[in-house]
Amino acid sequence: MSVAVSASIATDHLMRFPGKFADALLADQLDHVSLSFLVDDLQIRRGGVAGNIAYAMGLLKQRPLLVGAVGADFTEYRQWLESNGVDCSAVHVSSTAHTARFVCTTDETMAQIASFYPGAMSEARDIDIAAVAAAHEVDLVLVGANDPEAMIAHTRQAKAEGIAYAADPSQQLARLDGEQAAELVDGAAYLFTNKYEWALLLQKTGLSEAEIAAKVGIRVTTLGGEGVLVVDAEGNEVRVGVVPEVAKVDPTGVGDGFRAGFLTAHRAGLSIERAAQLGSLIAVLILETTGTQEWTLDTQDAMTRLTKAYGAEAADELAPLL
Repeated sequence: MSVAVSASIATDHLMRFPGKFADALLADQLDHVSLSFLVDDLQIRRGGVAGNIAYAMGLLKQRPLLVGAVGADFTEYRQWLESNGVDCSAVHVSSTAHTARFVCTTDETMAQIASFYPGAMSEARDIDIAAVAAAHEVDLVLVGANDPEAMIAHTRQAKAEGIAYAADPSQQLARLDGEQAAELVDGAAYLFTNKYEWALLLQKTGLSEAEIAAKVGIRVTTLGGEGVLVVDAEGNEVRVGVVPEVAKVDPTGVGDGFRAGFLTAHRAGLSIERAAQLGSLIAVLILETTGTQEWTLDTQDAMTRLTKAYGAEAADELAPLL
């Protein structure tokens, strides 16, 4: 059985600003912002939430199923993913639109200003998750940031078919209203957010922490440099610290990598603590690399870093997945 990753597939245009955005923002002039930042470089990379998660799961030998909509310009990207263990047979190719584009500038503090052009992604709503799951023996659907109508449709389809799903609204929480956000959460086997998104989800839905806990199986809230908080279905909390980084290069896609590692370990039968530890390892490998799919997995190095961060027992339990 496999994981279907339903979310955005995009090309990333990543730039670096050698200063601080905050120095150019005037609190009393925010309603008249007109800024241009001279950047040092431009990196064009493969990306998108679904692409990033699927790539990471492919490197972890999980053979994920990529679900999303792309343009005719996807050919090279498809070859790349397939060569790294991703099944792209369920990808919809638009006859009229280009693959989505993510344009992001990161400053020296790791703050980011970004724009996203959906392009072909808008056609993801036409993909039928029930049909995809039946054809590919899918037992979990990750519903990530995507065309909002696709997110709602794929959630409803998974529920109707009794297929477990992970809710990962992330960047699209800003576009969803409270009713839509609540629908995505209700019945999710996993709920992924970062700290800010968790607060936004509570505000938008009007639900309390306890009310959301009653609607989901496992809640995973990433906390940046403070690690991650995982709450299981019984309300037990587990906190896991980060794997120390060698360098902070680019935070883009770090959360996607965490999700891939977490789901891989937990679906393999390991505890939520071990799952969070593997997720944290994948996250730091991405943090240390420019581009969300330029990192590689070296087993010996991974074992060394896991041992230093979490101890030999943790490393030994995670070794079969590396």
